[in-house]
Amino acid sequence: MQTEKQYIDLYEQCRDMIFKHGCEPMNAVRDAAFESFRRLGFPTKKVERYKYTDIPKLFEPNYGLNLNRLEIPVNPYDAFKCDVPNLSTALYFMVNDGFYTKIKPKGQALPEGVIINSLSNVATENPHFIAKYYAKIANIEEDGITALNTMLAQDGLLVYVPKGVIVEKAIQVINILRSDVDLMVNRRVLIIVEEGAEIKLLFCDHAADDRNFLTTQVIEVYVGDNAQLDLYCLEETHAKNVRVSNLFIDQQANSRVNHNIITLHNGVTRNRTDLVFSGEGAECNLSGCVIADKEQHVDNNTLIDHKVGHCTSKELYKYVLNDKAVGAFAGKVLVRHGAQKTVSQESNQNLCATKEARMYTQPMLEIYADDVKCAHGSSVGQLNDAALFYMRQRGISMKEAKLLLEFAFINEVVDGIKLTPLRDRLHYLVEKRFRGELSKCSGCKLCH
Repeated sequence: MQTEKQYIDLYEQCRDMIFKHGCEPMNAVRDAAFESFRRLGFPTKKVERYKYTDIPKLFEPNYGLNLNRLEIPVNPYDAFKCDVPNLSTALYFMVNDGFYTKIKPKGQALPEGVIINSLSNVATENPHFIAKYYAKIANIEEDGITALNTMLAQDGLLVYVPKGVIVEKAIQVINILRSDVDLMVNRRVLIIVEEGAEIKLLFCDHAADDRNFLTTQVIEVYVGDNAQLDLYCLEETHAKNVRVSNLFIDQQANSRVNHNIITLHNGVTRNRTDLVFSGEGAECNLSGCVIADKEQHVDNNTLIDHKVGHCTSKELYKYVLNDKAVGAFAGKVLVRHGAQKTVSQESNQNLCATKEARMYTQPMLEIYADDVKCAHGSSVGQLNDAALFYMRQRGISMKEAKLLLEFAFINEVVDGIKLTPLRDRLHYLVEKRFRGELSKCSGCKLCH
């Protein structure tokens, strides 16, 4: 428990400061989260869902924390210039763990009743609304990372879409990591899409400074009856960034969720997704693509819980690994007693372009109902020698032939993105990534 001790001591010594800068609904569960973390500690590789990532090692360094909420000297609207053509998003920013509110965005008119704001701002006027949803599906009793985030997070982002409202313009949230010293960031996000509502969200992670960053992130998502959420997450940081993100989704009857997570640049990334079908007739589509090289590490872990019948889930994750990169995917589909007429398909396909790259894959089905259609599978392979030979015979260089095969392999995931301008732009970014020309997203210029 040596790694845990520095965080336990930190909380005990700085509790008053943390509470002072936290809102009432977040403070209400903070001590309980602390007790859970003290009991659970960090999950080790002996914990089934964390067997492919050494979590305690990631938290060993002594990172700084901005518990006193000192002002970060950056204006993201000046620092960030997005030249992605025709993306036409409503643009918002998170600087480390805080929602940027100093300058009101221009041209960001939202439908009546829609809220995009900090948790603290909304809790000041309506604490009961935040308390109704906050830390309800993010289980602090069984996961040490979730407990740690809950005990330390002081603010976050709220996205709320009221009943029957359709947000036509996609919402883009830029998460900027900014610091002059090594920094730990604990970010919280709460997304509520009420009955019959629809919204498209794009989260982009960027690091504005060449520092060691450790980010814990907990996202709670509530999707009501007949509601629809498209959630896209794009990571474009750097090799000194560690990102541990836990996403919890609750779907009600006849709701639709499309979640796509794309890792183009990172250091160590660990993504967890827990999705529960709480109402019949719901559908989800989880997909992800990973491009990793050097010594990058990307671990995606998913759980889809079919609690009720007549629901449909589909998963597709693809990895392309070069150099000494390490990838991991573990996906479990749980079909409970009585969840008849469940349809589920899970696939993980991986390409190791070098002999040194490593991929760990573990798709799983756990079924307690007899009238279901479920399938799962995985594959790990290298570039097709026959295809390479065929292209070489037609005058294509070995480097270009490999690039074309890698690009074609990953495209299936990118093609599934429903936000057309984003899909078109990602085709371009993925190609540049394979060519080694993309150190940062060329459509997202951080000037510092």
